[in-house]
Amino acid sequence: MTQKLYLLPTQFVDSPIGRDGAVARLAGGMQWFAAYDVIEGGARRTLSIADFAATLGVSDARAAALHAAITAPRAPITLGERVLRLDQPHVVGILNVTPDSFSDGGKLEDDPQAAAEAGFDMIAAGAALIDLGGESTRPGAALVWEGDEIKRIAPVVERLARAAPVSIDTRKAAVMEAALERGAHMVNDVSALVWDSRSAEVVAKAGVPVVLMHSPDPAKGPHGGAQGGKGYADPLIETFDWLAARVEAAVMAGIDRAKIIVDPGIGFGKALSDNLALLGGLALFHGLGCPIMLGASRKRIIGALSNEAPVGERLGGSLALALKGAEAGVQLLRVHDVGETVQAIRVWRGMRDAALVGR
Repeated sequence: MTQKLYLLPTQFVDSPIGRDGAVARLAGGMQWFAAYDVIEGGARRTLSIADFAATLGVSDARAAALHAAITAPRAPITLGERVLRLDQPHVVGILNVTPDSFSDGGKLEDDPQAAAEAGFDMIAAGAALIDLGGESTRPGAALVWEGDEIKRIAPVVERLARAAPVSIDTRKAAVMEAALERGAHMVNDVSALVWDSRSAEVVAKAGVPVVLMHSPDPAKGPHGGAQGGKGYADPLIETFDWLAARVEAAVMAGIDRAKIIVDPGIGFGKALSDNLALLGGLALFHGLGCPIMLGASRKRIIGALSNEAPVGERLGGSLALALKGAEAGVQLLRVHDVGETVQAIRVWRGMRDAALVGR
């Protein structure tokens, strides 16, 4: 039986200058890499870009297709009057109007004006997009009736979408419709359009960008009914394959492939080792040919790696993970601490710019 092949970009370099034919550009962005880890049947070997072009790139159709997807520039996404170019990382601000979200639940639940103003503050701090949620996706959170979820998000969308790009973070078609009717510009579904059978139709009809996030079994909830994420033989490859299938299903449902964004779902039904494997292999997901969103802000992985730091004391870890995403070519970084993350990315961007123009 032939083993499926995967390509993980590796050996990143500061600049392509003087390296013609020896490096490739990652997803049309600011990163260049000099080799692939070729993963096949659980085995890995490293192949330089020059050797890849002369061997696998011409003899293996799957390898050639993955390389084309990994290096192709990502199309800009349109969010109302704003167009986001995806040749650089952008910060997405998290805005929860829930009583029980793991980090900021209850703070803005009953005050739509305050919630909208918090969103505008994130835009002023440099966020490119506000991701608004009305249902907690923390482990063990209760299912929210769609009517209650709409009551939470609708007045905030109405206020915020007039002047800021808004994504609606929901797995329910009725909530998507309500938000889109009130001006929301994008859908972010933790179930990758699995939870609600109408959701793909709603997204396709609206023609908006959509985020498809991985979780173990979204029909059972965001964490797949699992606590600890047991059962992955290879979390990186299994997540890649699952997202590839969801992308194809979305395209078959009439959603424009150029408007599909993927999210590996850090922390959703995954153990610490699974999350670390995904973070270490983030660049593999460029092989899906879609922009990538990374949502790791304030998550349990940070506490697990830093003496059980509580949620409110995870800024340093959140910034480390955001920069890890930027280094791997992630285009959308979903975070709570917008101002601090924007500053970190601006400094990172300044160093990248200096490297790209030479010394």
